[in-house]
Amino acid sequence: MLKEFVAFDVETTGLSPLQGHRVVEIGAVRMNSGMITSEFHSLIDCGRTIPKAIQRITGINDDMLCGQPSPDVVFKGFQRFIGKAVLVAHNARFDRSFLRYEFSRLGWTLSNRTRCTLALSRRKLPRLSNHRLATVARHLFGELPAGVQLHRALDDARLAGKIWMALNNK
Repeated sequence: MLKEFVAFDVETTGLSPLQGHRVVEIGAVRMNSGMITSEFHSLIDCGRTIPKAIQRITGINDDMLCGQPSPDVVFKGFQRFIGKAVLVAHNARFDRSFLRYEFSRLGWTLSNRTRCTLALSRRKLPRLSNHRLATVARHLFGELPAGVQLHRALDDARLAGKIWMALNNK
């Protein structure tokens, strides 16, 4: 089992970086021995408008992005934050595709190994009705922690980190 890793999540303007969608929020937590030791979070002014459907899901709107840091500033800080750590995400393929895209726009590569709580939950909890982040979290922990806002990057990253630890202790 991983002793130290970084769980992360992104919120985006759509479903595919190949269609020009961009990251508008990133959140990450560094975990060591089951405890969150540091956090990284930022909204990002990527120069794109957020479709109404995405606004309804995330609660993030265009006004919230005005005056926020640009992608190059945010991802430079995020790159320092993650270092060479193993990355953990719920539906890692999705989040990693956006991270790779954003890194490639800056001329960087992403070589960190990645682990997926969605895949792990499907393997370890095959009888769940679905394997959405909230469903898995409720199954493992009962109610979601007070104040958790689903589909916000930092809260989702915290949940993914806790899920990773819980599923690896089963």
